[in-house]
Amino acid sequence: MSHANAALTPRARLTVARLVVDQHVPIAEVAARFQCSWPTVKRWADRYAHGEPMSDRPSRPHRMPAKTDQAITRRIVSLRLRKRLGPVQLAALTGVAPSTAHRVLVRCRLNRLSHVDRATGAPVRRYEHAYPGAMLHVDVKKLGNIPDGGGWRFVGRAQGDRHRAATPGKPKNRHHNPKMGHAFVHTVIDDHSRVAYAEVHDDERAVTATGVLRRAVAWFAARGIVTERVLSDNGSPYVSRLWHETCVELEIKHSRTRPRRPQTNGKIERFHRTLADGWGYARCYTSEAERRNALPAWIHEYNHHRPHTASGNKPPVTRLTNLSGQYS
Repeated sequence: MSHANAALTPRARLTVARLVVDQHVPIAEVAARFQCSWPTVKRWADRYAHGEPMSDRPSRPHRMPAKTDQAITRRIVSLRLRKRLGPVQLAALTGVAPSTAHRVLVRCRLNRLSHVDRATGAPVRRYEHAYPGAMLHVDVKKLGNIPDGGGWRFVGRAQGDRHRAATPGKPKNRHHNPKMGHAFVHTVIDDHSRVAYAEVHDDERAVTATGVLRRAVAWFAARGIVTERVLSDNGSPYVSRLWHETCVELEIKHSRTRPRRPQTNGKIERFHRTLADGWGYARCYTSEAERRNALPAWIHEYNHHRPHTASGNKPPVTRLTNLSGQYS
């Protein structure tokens, strides 16, 4: 493409070509008048004579044998739209390099999640503790229960309402509509390795949260991680006396984020997005029990098989140095 100060803009090229072809002015004289080389004048004159435009030809080659196969491109785009996966995860599922997956996303204008899902916001300052167990992030993810037959996200509003009405054993609200209730996913993530532990319960009371903490600490201890500190928001379970007494009993230092600052606990907030996309709303569950039964398998896949950019494009469990207990 010609720049603003080019000697031969498309209009000047047309003038040059007409002088040579229509008025039969010698090429050397036209080149001297326009201060360019005679091969340049001849090139534009020949194109004019053959009826070609005076604009630059595209630099794209006619054939690209090494271009990513169309079937792989369609699979990358499909996985991106359905599961909101990044280039590393897409590369692992499609058998291409992460850079190739990224180039496909750029070419299809899907390289930013804000184009297909949520706004990513401004860049944030990131931190990471030096070893596993130095800090655990805890939080609760609230999801609506799924009626028998499937929820409205997959079957539509009308059919979803009929499924809600047909689900037995549910109380009614003041509008005589069934109340499905909520599922509370209590999650615990190690700051260094990103290894996750999660349980689904029907409430987020302090007694439930402390029970999850005890089991999570024991679960991490079985994998060679000694918990030193836990970070939470200011939710009701985490400001209770029972939570404080449990942390003292387990010899864990408890820290809380500043009010209205979820960025401080960003690792578990981002995990909740991945949890919702990869498990909570990944497919059409026909009941809430079916979705809850699928959580352990998804957690195992996340910890042991799903590549994570914070772990050098390896699963989070690879950062646990004493997973098999060989150093105990």
